[in-house]
Amino acid sequence: MGFDQFAGNPRIVTALRRMLERERVPHAMLFTGHRGVGRYTLAVLFAQAANCERLQDDSCGECDTCRRIGRLADPEPLVEQGLAERGENPDSGMIERVPLILETHPDVWALVPDPVRRNRPAARPVIRMGQLRAAQRAAYFVPVARRRVFILDSAETMRWDYANIFLKILEEPPETATFILLAPRPEDMLPTIRSRAVTFRFAPLPTAEVEEFLEKRSSLEPGERKLAAALSEGSPGEALRIDLKESVRLREEVVQLLALSFENRSWSEVLALCNQLTKSGAARFENVLELLYSVLTDLLYIRCGFKGRFPHYSDPQGRLEGLSRRVTLGQVRTMMESLDRLSAGLRRNINRELSLEAALVGWANAEKRVQPDRRSAPRQ
Repeated sequence: MGFDQFAGNPRIVTALRRMLERERVPHAMLFTGHRGVGRYTLAVLFAQAANCERLQDDSCGECDTCRRIGRLADPEPLVEQGLAERGENPDSGMIERVPLILETHPDVWALVPDPVRRNRPAARPVIRMGQLRAAQRAAYFVPVARRRVFILDSAETMRWDYANIFLKILEEPPETATFILLAPRPEDMLPTIRSRAVTFRFAPLPTAEVEEFLEKRSSLEPGERKLAAALSEGSPGEALRIDLKESVRLREEVVQLLALSFENRSWSEVLALCNQLTKSGAARFENVLELLYSVLTDLLYIRCGFKGRFPHYSDPQGRLEGLSRRVTLGQVRTMMESLDRLSAGLRRNINRELSLEAALVGWANAEKRVQPDRRSAPRQ
């Protein structure tokens, strides 16, 4: 797979190819954007192109170097192998002495959040000090091919005091090494790190392009492709992995949760549904937050009169339409601001269920900054 086969964000692809062609590659880059939009895939493609034995600004996919680096495209088996080599119950010292490094070629490393164990993974895997120190030492080694590339997936999970180790590398960068940091948002990284990296913001793909991607890469039926593309919110990787039945069920529960909280009638039912949504751990809770953002975005589109243009779930039962008539723009803004605070609070290991319950109560009692729209029909 070369750059030409990458789906979406052609301007970023063109910029990376020009860097390689002119041999003016920065020592650090920050790839930001939604999960599944292709940040990790493009980072691996860049690493292949930077070391390809045949081409200068792309990867041939056939030489030994390209094939070895290409194995990083599927990191799960490599993570399993690394955890197995470290043992089932490593102590804290072992975790730092034997860091989880995904390496299929001497010049390219991938650092991913360390789940510690295979059978009982850590509640919130993070990038650890041992991984950063290993990358710091290896960055100054002479490359076997042309360039050493270090991919830090979910770079926002590193503790900010550990990030100072990484900052030292950026302050004295080696000429033949490039670090690619992957994070959902630029503000998730320390300003001192962000200022030393070239930032590329990955945009979501249009729904039609995601459908076209699924047609080539999956066996889904046309109706399923359309639904998966809408639910993925422009992320082809998410569209490939999505469980349609479960995703639709979760979205309906989130819509029901919002509707019940605004009706302000049966808080026991609201709290029971909230508990059901948040009981599955941090990863599930973050998924619920993403769904809430998605539903609120749809509400915003409908409330502003763009009912036929919002990109998410089609809402065949009309629940969002009814809910949009009971909320104001001021309330939607209040909801999104509280979700921002909730997302930021995850770093501090807040009580997820209680925080979401408090947000629901606050939403129901939010001051109506904007009066209800009294027009006879919304503008289409």
